[in-house]
Amino acid sequence: MLKDYIIAKSTEDVIKSFSLYAGNCRVIAGGTDLILDLKSEKITCDHLIDINKIESLKKIQLKDGEILIGAGVTHNEVNKSDLINEKGSLLAKACGTVGSLQIRNTATLVGNVVKAQPAADGAVALVALDAMAQVEDSNGTKYIAVKDMYSGLSKSVIDSTSELVTHIKFKALQKNQGSSFVRLSQRNALALPMLNVAVVLSLNEDNSIDWARIVMSPVGPKPTRATKAEDLLKGSTINNELIIKASKLAAKDAHPRSSSLRGSAEYRKEVLETLIQRALKEALSEAGLDI
Repeated sequence: MLKDYIIAKSTEDVIKSFSLYAGNCRVIAGGTDLILDLKSEKITCDHLIDINKIESLKKIQLKDGEILIGAGVTHNEVNKSDLINEKGSLLAKACGTVGSLQIRNTATLVGNVVKAQPAADGAVALVALDAMAQVEDSNGTKYIAVKDMYSGLSKSVIDSTSELVTHIKFKALQKNQGSSFVRLSQRNALALPMLNVAVVLSLNEDNSIDWARIVMSPVGPKPTRATKAEDLLKGSTINNELIIKASKLAAKDAHPRSSSLRGSAEYRKEVLETLIQRALKEALSEAGLDI
């Protein structure tokens, strides 16, 4: 049973509370998932630590070529951010697809990542951006790649009773770089995605691919990189045939399960190729190359 609700004024307050309540507390920002988990007793704790009054965690900033997003920033704030739309547009698009407007106005991007759902739209985009999480605990500060924050299906490496993810950061995209986020869901606007694909790529001066990151979900226990397809594209001059070949190769790295909500594995794998082709073309167009 909840005994105390602490309003933290600083990250130091949060770390002190972790020590004081020794594993019997949780951080709350948006709380859209946490409150449900507490009600169902999927999670139990006596103390909640509210971080919404910590101003440093409510900002989206550009520092030394990197975009920093604080733990208190909501999906809607990311979606509407001019900076994100200019320097990481796929993340703005991904955050704009999460739940309802009420959810997007309350739920935070960092909470979406720490929840560790394999189909979390924001997390898929962040993996494509090669984003890092800044984590604070009693030992100081450490950084974990978002792609490495999954310890299993819906399991995070973050111990939410003793570690605070303060920020997510990634390199701002440049003029020769492009991104895309493509989502397939049921006609119900609030449905979880059947599939989503995020692509970030960079072009050389001759319009060949310098590097590409292709991320798919939910096709495994976490957002899945299509590394073989990425290797195929690297250094190549792009054309329709190569895009089709890359999409087929990427689909081989996907292992979706048949689901009554998301469709059969066979159907989703077939559709996945089309989504990857669309995402690659959109990212190329954003980078300045139309195919």
